Amino acid sequence: MSKIAITDYFDEPSDLERSILGDLVGAKPNSETEVLLVWHENINENYLRQFPKLRGIQRYGVGFDSLDLKAIKARGIIACNNPDYGVDEVSDTALAFIMAISRGILLYDVNARNLYETWQENILPHIKRNKDIRLGIIGSGRIGTSVLLKAKAIGFDTLFFDPYKESGHEKVVKAVRVKSLHELLSQSDIVSVHCPLNVETAGLINRDFVKAMKKHSSLVNTARGGLLDDTNLIFEALHSNHLLSVALDVIPQEPPNNDQLITAWRNQEDWIKGRLLINPHTSYFSQASIIDMRRTAAENALRMFKGEKAYNQLI
Repeated sequence: MSKIAITDYFDEPSDLERSILGDLVGAKPNSETEVLLVWHENINENYLRQFPKLRGIQRYGVGFDSLDLKAIKARGIIACNNPDYGVDEVSDTALAFIMAISRGILLYDVNARNLYETWQENILPHIKRNKDIRLGIIGSGRIGTSVLLKAKAIGFDTLFFDPYKESGHEKVVKAVRVKSLHELLSQSDIVSVHCPLNVETAGLINRDFVKAMKKHSSLVNTARGGLLDDTNLIFEALHSNHLLSVALDVIPQEPPNNDQLITAWRNQEDWIKGRLLINPHTSYFSQASIIDMRRTAAENALRMFKGEKAYNQLI
């Protein structure tokens, strides 16, 4: 019976996990399990009742909105996330979205399919140089900071909003710091969201948020799907041309329901072609990042099992 057990997603421990945890690890949690390795399992009071000997919970990923921290804390259990992987992958994906929008790559691809008599002269008049584009970052943690630094290096005019970041961070990232979300939204040509999902941020991207954005600006979300209140507001903002483009790696429902936005996107209706880019929640992935994720999660699970100080404790 596994002392350290994987709750979901992975059917069996990998050779990497075996090399770190040996016979301690398995893929079937049981009453003898002392540490859980969690992918997407919802860890709440009811779930915890199955494990009388549980001492630690290790999320494979960075986000921890699936963990009921109040219930976990009440049982005296340690809970940790895994922020040590995927920073470059997610920030690179966000930057790829930003560049695709700023250079009009998707719209040019759509337009070029119908060009037979003319070619090079079919430009998009709204295209500007990077230095003339204001890129606003919401949340300047590991990934948001990485996006700021990379975007600054290729010439974007950068600004950010993060009320929890220490004073002076703006000097490190060499970006303008704004004091309110509304200030960032009203000034940015492209807004990229990089904040965690919690009680405060759930539904952050709502109708008031979109209304405050500049007309013909664009939105990128590679953070959490629950930050978006409703896909219908994206439909409305694109259909009315209030927003020029939207790029999403995450959405509220995964896989998506066939609502009006997803239906228009799947059918590639003329008005939405090249303006809505959706990836299936894959910005975290590279061959190297998965190895990092499984290794660091297993190493921290072993610390918890041994009673050593665990890294990245949430409570």
